[in-house]
Amino acid sequence: MDCRFDCAGNFSLGNNSVINGNCRIDPRGGVQIGSNVSVSDQVIILTADHDIQSKDFDGRKKEVVIEDYVWIGTRAMVLPGVRIGKGAVIAAGSVITKDVEPFCVVGGVPGKVLKWRTDNLTYNLDYKRLFQ
Repeated sequence: MDCRFDCAGNFSLGNNSVINGNCRIDPRGGVQIGSNVSVSDQVIILTADHDIQSKDFDGRKKEVVIEDYVWIGTRAMVLPGVRIGKGAVIAAGSVITKDVEPFCVVGGVPGKVLKWRTDNLTYNLDYKRLFQ
């Protein structure tokens, strides 16, 4: 579905999770995605950057962890080192620079708490694309 991975390895995807089209995932620092996670179209997940204070522009790698029942909206960006807690929702177009608490709804640039989601989630994603 035209997703792009910056390298092979350092990536895990839980049961019933889906990554939609045109996403970019950078698993160089490690990406763990839990179960029943929905990653919408054009989401970017980064695990590597550069130290702007380094005279040599040194690279850094930091793992991203996305726990169960997370929904990441279209064109959101998750930056290196972020943990997104169970059941959290990331609004479309958001830039996530810090950890997100479980069942929190976050939106904006940078992402800020908008409200809270119910904490009794039990669904299993059974997502099928209309055209394959």
